Amino acid sequence: MSFIDKYLVKLSSRQIGEDQFGNKYYVGKSKNYTGRNKRYVIYKGIEDSSKIPPIWHAWLHYMQDDVPEKTESYDWGKGYLPNLTGTKFSYDPAKSDCKKIETYSKWQPK
Repeated sequence: MSFIDKYLVKLSSRQIGEDQFGNKYYVGKSKNYTGRNKRYVIYKGIEDSSKIPPIWHAWLHYMQDDVPEKTESYDWGKGYLPNLTGTKFSYDPAKSDCKKIETYSKWQPK
């Protein structure tokens, strides 16, 4: 989202909330094709859609109408991990530490 887009969203919309990553969520005055007010997110830092918590994702996509309040974190939940595709930290099977099982044999019909 460009600087101009962010400025226009801030002018024409009302801020609804903010998540633990600092992303800000807005409701616009204009309507979308379903007749509902448009919803926007302005990311803090790098624009990475994987940085949106699930409860805010549900709100953005009209799965939930209630504005999420403070999101709880559970001890069994994993923390945020950015999308590493295209970086030197992305997964490469050739460099993986996983042991390959070489006992595979092709099935031959009898």
